Amino acid sequence: MQLTAEISMYPLNENYLDPIKWFIGRVDSYPNIERVTNAMATQVCGEYLDVMTMLATEMKAANEKWGKAVFVCKFIGGELDLAHSE
Repeated sequence: MQLTAEISMYPLNENYLDPIKWFIGRVDSYPNIERVTNAMATQVCGEYLDVMTMLATEMKAANEKWGKAVFVCKFIGGELDLAHSE
């Protein structure tokens, strides 16, 4: 089963851009997960277990490296066209 997720990361420190860029770079290291980022959030799509495992791994790594951060995630079962725009 495919899963599409939208993730927003809000690091709880003044230097918020570096942790966000670091997190997005880590997401890019997963060749089986498609990623699109805009000014508000990052969308990912892939196999359900791959996406959920990546999120668990990378959110934990981000908290360990950068300290506290809020992650807001939305999930929809199925594959969405991340390149779609109107």
